[in-house]
Amino acid sequence: MAKRVGVDKWLFGVVLLLVLFGLVMVFSASAILAKESLGTPYTFVLKQALWAVLGMIVLAVLMQVDYRHYNNPRLVFPAIGITALLLLGVFAMSGTNGAHRWIRLAGITLQPSELAKPVLVLFLAYFLQTRIHKVDDWKETLLPAILPTMVFAALIVKEPDLGTAMVCMAVTGVMLYLAGARLRYFGIAALAVSPVLYFLLFHVAFRRRRILAFLNPEADPRGTGFHILQSLIAVGTGGFHGLGLMEGRQKLFYLPEVQTDFIFANVCEELGILGALFVLALFVALAYRGMRAAYLSTDPFARFLAFGITSAVLIQAFFNISVVLALLPTKGIPLPFISSGGTSIFITLASMGVLLNITREID
Repeated sequence: MAKRVGVDKWLFGVVLLLVLFGLVMVFSASAILAKESLGTPYTFVLKQALWAVLGMIVLAVLMQVDYRHYNNPRLVFPAIGITALLLLGVFAMSGTNGAHRWIRLAGITLQPSELAKPVLVLFLAYFLQTRIHKVDDWKETLLPAILPTMVFAALIVKEPDLGTAMVCMAVTGVMLYLAGARLRYFGIAALAVSPVLYFLLFHVAFRRRRILAFLNPEADPRGTGFHILQSLIAVGTGGFHGLGLMEGRQKLFYLPEVQTDFIFANVCEELGILGALFVLALFVALAYRGMRAAYLSTDPFARFLAFGITSAVLIQAFFNISVVLALLPTKGIPLPFISSGGTSIFITLASMGVLLNITREID
């Protein structure tokens, strides 16, 4: 197939729109909180803008680097090892609200669980490309394929961050499905994981409270049901057109984490259904262009890599939006490109750089 002269301009444009829209919404959601608590309304948006600029620079570099360079065990396995060490390293750091999710060095904060997702995609793309015809061999293919995911997921759950661990497992599952794994193996995996998931959900006190709040948030509207109810109020208040940019009320110390986990609720309140549909349309466009790149790639490694990168972003977006709409229990999962979070936007943009390079190889 003829080599494309440039990258997929539609995909690049969608990514750029998501980043710019995210910066606007981070400022809208955080300005008053930052002014009251930190003395300036620009703290969160400036930090996000810095990471976005760095991420776009890395994106511009990586979309010029031939993706075939990543198809190398001397890169793949050290990446797995370094990520595992970083996931262990968080436990040497002081926790925040009982969680150990960040490494802080020289004023820079890194969240290794964000790195785990693209590293798993890279490993699976490398590992599965030569095993498409024997993907159902559980000893030679399936078990080695899921081993890094199991290690990463266990460490992430320990932080604790069950939501990100589930994203990692979901990405692994869809990539194995693309490779041709039979559905019965997914059934076996579900049966094996169910007792562990049941224990983590119903025998860990704070998660049990979240599940009960999800099922009946009105039972404790000022306690465990507070996040869900305030999020739904924000979504419902927006109506069709929204209250107007910067005019949202729930961000005024009602809805917690509004610039991160619940930023989509602020989008719905201020920009209404139109704003929500705009965000969804951008993710649908990203899905189409990313899956198109995977489908048209003749190189199995490129196909797995493009599919995995795209799937990781979409699965994370699905989880975040579902939490905001009370379709899933509350989880600390950011909305890609839009939520405040330096590690998240930097690594997501770097992944998009790899995906854009892959688009050079298709018509």
